[in-house]
Amino acid sequence: MRTLMPAHILDGRALAAEMRADLTARAATLRAKGIEPRLTIVFVGENESSIAYVRNLVRSGERCGVDVCVERLPENSDTAQVRESLERLGPDPRVHGVMLQQPLPTSLSIRQIADAIPPEKDVDGAHPTNQGHLAFGSGTRFVPATPAAVMRLLERSPHWPPLGRRTVVIGRSIVVGLPVAMLLLAADATVTVLHKESASLQPFLSLAEIVVVATGVPGLIGGADIAPGATVIDVGTTVVDGVLRGDVEYESALQVAGAITPVPGGVGPVTNMTLLHNVIEAAESAASSN
Repeated sequence: MRTLMPAHILDGRALAAEMRADLTARAATLRAKGIEPRLTIVFVGENESSIAYVRNLVRSGERCGVDVCVERLPENSDTAQVRESLERLGPDPRVHGVMLQQPLPTSLSIRQIADAIPPEKDVDGAHPTNQGHLAFGSGTRFVPATPAAVMRLLERSPHWPPLGRRTVVIGRSIVVGLPVAMLLLAADATVTVLHKESASLQPFLSLAEIVVVATGVPGLIGGADIAPGATVIDVGTTVVDGVLRGDVEYESALQVAGAITPVPGGVGPVTNMTLLHNVIEAAESAASSN
């Protein structure tokens, strides 16, 4: 009988620190040429989790030498107002990356807005053209930051490469779930996508070698739900009574999983660095074309 040992913790902060060192050097090179890498975030409303995420991103940018500017719009903004804010940033040569913070207020639909993001500055891969390239496996300039962070952390897990491995993605949002599933399929994983309309998470979850959870439902998955030794990537970030919680009940899963990301300190820090990496890439591309 297998003796369960606490899981290996996939430390997002450590990986982010490695990425930060590289990005800081590249940002310094750009600044020496008179180019200040800049990301502008269009943020609609007052979502508490988004406020925390954007605040951390601003701090991460300061540490790397990337200017992160936030353009706030009120909760009751309409589609035309959001589109205008995004489109206006396209011709601005001072801005290298543009991101629309999600989730949006319920009155707005990302499908009616995403194509207003300047595609050449779409550093979070939300524009339909970039989403299409990702879906077709034809290569996209900017992979969405959170899905890319999931893959970077998986590279440090005992289940990398995911070739043929039974993999479950819980959540099908165009921000995380679907892009993660497509990236895993491109890496030849055997992928099952579960979501709120799925009749049951089992038996799929208990058979999976890799589990990626991105639902925004705190504590949805516990240790009893997963296979011993599975790699668990928790993308969830929900503020509950002032505390950031993930979709996985961490303490119970820690005793069963083979590898697991904590919340906070897992996917979040790597997402920040991945997004800033895309901004640096965009700034370097702009510099080389001038």
